[in-house]
Amino acid sequence: MAMWDRIKDQAKGLQQQAQGARGPAGQRQPGTGGSGVSGGSGGSKEKLVGLLKSQLGSLKTELKSGAYRDASMAMCALVAAADGSVDPAERHHVENLILQNDVLQNFPPEQLRQRFNKHVDQLMFNFQQGKADAMQEIAKAAKKPVEAKAVVQTGFVIAGADGYIAPAEAQVLREACTALGVSPQEFGL
Repeated sequence: MAMWDRIKDQAKGLQQQAQGARGPAGQRQPGTGGSGVSGGSGGSKEKLVGLLKSQLGSLKTELKSGAYRDASMAMCALVAAADGSVDPAERHHVENLILQNDVLQNFPPEQLRQRFNKHVDQLMFNFQQGKADAMQEIAKAAKKPVEAKAVVQTGFVIAGADGYIAPAEAQVLREACTALGVSPQEFGL
């Protein structure tokens, strides 16, 4: 439970940092932060995922680059395949989560599907090589700290969609942090 509390605190800090960087354009943000999600008691996983989604949504106008899109799809594929397999139902479920994500709606759905499925297929054919390729794609987002952290947050949203982050998912999130030059401790990993 302590990990969720640290992630929640980190997400709140990143949200405040994004507000300060954007200035008056962040007017939507205070309403989202006051929704009870960030102040919820108990550190509920559902509330945390909601907070991360909200925070990412507040950055929607900043997260339009191809590097973010590609790194996020690689991250989603790694999270889905973290346990070494992705059955068709899980693939479909993650695809739906991707297509429903407010920030990822910046991109054409077919581009997202294509990139996600390419990485999943590579991971299922040869996990180690697919993982190396996905990490290389993820690392391309390291040039912009806001995008780098958003890629990790996107991974958390996908991993936590079922209310639980499995140890294998936490491990790929840690590895993605390293590839992006982001401290895993910032996310409680």
